[in-house]
Amino acid sequence: MADCDIGVMGLAVMGQNLIMNMNDRGFKVCAFNRTTSKVDEFLQDAAKGSKVVGAHSLQEFISKLKRPRRVMLMIQAGKAIDVVIEELLPYLEKGDIIIDGGNSHFPDTERRCNYLKEKGLYFLGTGVSGGEEGARRGPSMMPGGHIEAWPYVKPIFQAIAAHVDKAPCCDWVGNNGAGHYVKMVHNGIEYGDIQLICEAYHLLSNVLGCSQEELKSIFADWNKGELDSYLIEIASHIFNFPDTDGKPILDKILDVAGQKGTGKWTAANALDEGIPLTLIAEAVFARYLSSLKEERETMSKIYKTPKINFQGDRKEMIEAIRQGLYASKILSYAQGFMLMRQASNAYSWDLNFGAIALMWRGGCIIRSRFLGKIKEAFDKNPHLENLLCDDFFKDALNHSLAGWRKTVSLAVEHGVAMPCFMAGLTFFDGLKTQRSSANLTQALRDYFGAHTYERVDQPRGKFFHTLWTKDSGKVSSGTYNA
Repeated sequence: MADCDIGVMGLAVMGQNLIMNMNDRGFKVCAFNRTTSKVDEFLQDAAKGSKVVGAHSLQEFISKLKRPRRVMLMIQAGKAIDVVIEELLPYLEKGDIIIDGGNSHFPDTERRCNYLKEKGLYFLGTGVSGGEEGARRGPSMMPGGHIEAWPYVKPIFQAIAAHVDKAPCCDWVGNNGAGHYVKMVHNGIEYGDIQLICEAYHLLSNVLGCSQEELKSIFADWNKGELDSYLIEIASHIFNFPDTDGKPILDKILDVAGQKGTGKWTAANALDEGIPLTLIAEAVFARYLSSLKEERETMSKIYKTPKINFQGDRKEMIEAIRQGLYASKILSYAQGFMLMRQASNAYSWDLNFGAIALMWRGGCIIRSRFLGKIKEAFDKNPHLENLLCDDFFKDALNHSLAGWRKTVSLAVEHGVAMPCFMAGLTFFDGLKTQRSSANLTQALRDYFGAHTYERVDQPRGKFFHTLWTKDSGKVSSGTYNA
């Protein structure tokens, strides 16, 4: 009987939790997995006593769905999505909807949108953030693709999403790959947030000598103020968490970070779009550097870090680190929104940045207090060029700047790597530099390659070349600007 509101394919933890979330909100869901034994296990365990039904073949799965059929894929991103789409096609009809709820790369989503449109089907690339708990209790959801499909999934998605001030953390993002693009940038910001927290932890423990009990207290205290966020909160839970022997488990975890690739996609796209996403890129490189464990151990024996006893006011320095973390976090989000603004223009998506900030207010990994301030900034000025131009963020940075500089200086003095704190500060100083050193860059490029340059005393867009040596070639202005 075709009475299911939606079908979910893929019964890993995220898929199961989304199904139960939908069930709790009154929607009837059909569950399917290629390994059909998992369907039975799910129905007899987590879904026992619910309205969820199962299917043991694709044909049965599709036959149980109301029209237009809504099929949500919660499977591994990549080639598997394309394989499953091809398997679904014989059973779907014009107007049916396929939803990819995984972490797909946005160019793949764009390609799939075009492919399925030719077949009369709709495709939605939907970023889902919040991990297992978010999927079960209310995630942040970022749908994009064919807008014609949005009215058919909107009631479901907005019901199961997290809510902040009664507003769902889910709204239409934009056409084609926009949803997965915004999720990609979300994940890039997540990389930056995590790395910044780790750098603060490293400085607090290695230079100030904070015990894990102290770190737990410091982060819990920070979470009550401007730094109030999910990641700060869970960091406070991790510090001093005991292993089976009663000692902190954090000290026993190998210092080699993993990654799924979304941070790399964000940094690579920033290079393609010409946006200086320096802090997030450094966060990605920091994970690569962490993987060189054996090499790092060798280098630590060759190059000894000087042991300098911290002589300052410990309480004052902890506050400076808090300020530096807050300022760096602001820079990370500012860079992320810079990239999305460029992408919105490049791909004609017309992204609503205030709505995106609201989507990230709850349910997702990077949810934090000041996302509300980002929404307010774009509500006041939808065409805001840069978050750093908003009065709230201008005041916040001015207030935190001294502590930020003090933190970076302490790290340099004590040989503690803080790539994201430093990248953020360098970006900020570069962005507020009225006249940079790039004039010399252009002179050097023109000298060795006749790349030409613009002049401050001539209109923009007019290019010149200087005959630096007697062998210099003659190049007409405006003919070459690589």
